[in-house]
Amino acid sequence: MRRLLVIDDHDDIRENIAEILTLAGYEVFTAENGKRGVETALKENPELVICDIMMPELDGYGVLHLLRKNEATVNTPFIFLTAKTERTDFRKGMEMGADDYITKPFDDIELLNAIEIRLKKYDILQQKYAGGEKGAGELINELNAAGMLDLDPHNYETIELSKKQQLYQEGRRPKYVYYLIKGKVKGYRIHEDGKEYITNLYAAGDYIGYLPLLENSAYEDSAIMLEDAELAQIPKDEFLNALYKDIRIATKFIRLIAQNVQEKEERLLQLAYGSLRKRVAKALIDIHKKYAGAATAAVTLDISREDIAQYVGTATESLIRTLSDFKSEKLIDIRDGKIRISDLQKLENLLY
Repeated sequence: MRRLLVIDDHDDIRENIAEILTLAGYEVFTAENGKRGVETALKENPELVICDIMMPELDGYGVLHLLRKNEATVNTPFIFLTAKTERTDFRKGMEMGADDYITKPFDDIELLNAIEIRLKKYDILQQKYAGGEKGAGELINELNAAGMLDLDPHNYETIELSKKQQLYQEGRRPKYVYYLIKGKVKGYRIHEDGKEYITNLYAAGDYIGYLPLLENSAYEDSAIMLEDAELAQIPKDEFLNALYKDIRIATKFIRLIAQNVQEKEERLLQLAYGSLRKRVAKALIDIHKKYAGAATAAVTLDISREDIAQYVGTATESLIRTLSDFKSEKLIDIRDGKIRISDLQKLENLLY
């Protein structure tokens, strides 16, 4: 049973709301002023707070301020009840971190819908997502599906690019975030010595190119099609406005992609210090996880030797020799020139 807290100094309003929510299947706690409301929130740890603004002892803004400062309640959804309709009051509350406003008088359905939406968003933000672009993409997709983020890729114009066509180039300023509907894409950079190395690999369902938008910077790599692909183009301003409209969504998203930056740094260190066998094993595992999903073995890695070598940061000839060793050790199988991982667990053990 979901736990809600209602804070209002008017007895009739407070009791009426509590009765409605109880009939709707919620466990309800109440408080008659802001000070008691904060005490109850910290004691009972509700999943959502409904709070009046104008109250004695401590008004609604003070309640919100104190709850947002406390680690236990910093992410608790917060809905203001108010009879005040001036824009300044709405803006002040939202800037402080309120999730929604309901203006008195309101009907039961309006209240219940607002609660349901905010609890659904809370549940999504509390979920554990994989670090990096995969988890960030899953977060956006779930928020889109729940109607809490207006970034549905199906609402935007799409482009179709053929294998080896360029999506964007290093040094250019981004105009879009791209959503990969189908196909495969690689991000890459050209080193000072003229060698190419892969910075990222993208599969269907990935969002591409949002980091420079968040940093307001130029692309630090280039992107090219590994196969024919279709992509949705989300304009820069629409992506940023949707993301930053809710600070908790933005915070969650940025934390996820920060893990992706850390993973890239670790991979670059691995390129510098890891043995070739470990680097090739790590590359095969990464590519397998990217394109084969949860499958454990016998999945063809449909990517060229040259691209794998660029991902590893080695010569193609060195990669081929290492792949030959892996084949003789029955870690991989090569049929018709394509690689299949025979024993994922043993391949992972090479990393340690």
